[in-house]
Amino acid sequence: MSSTNRRRGLHLADVDQLLALLDRLVDDGNTVVVIEHHQAVMAHADQLIDLGPGAGHDGGRIVFFSTPADLISTSDTLRAQHLRKYVATT
Repeated sequence: MSSTNRRRGLHLADVDQLLALLDRLVDDGNTVVVIEHHQAVMAHADQLIDLGPGAGHDGGRIVFFSTPADLISTSDTLRAQHLRKYVATT
């Protein structure tokens, strides 16, 4: 299969459905832990845990734990930089 035919993550409509489902679970009093790289999901989260500072042997340490807004305003991790750009364009 060529790289152009491979799925590149959730479609935006799927993300909206996922976020609605997660909101219902939380509204019902459940604790929900999601491991996800999709920026819309991260921006929607109550809290984020950013591991790093890199991947593999260079990662694995908590480099940030707080709200998405705090990540955007106070952190300079790679994830913060990408999420900052995403939020600025939405």
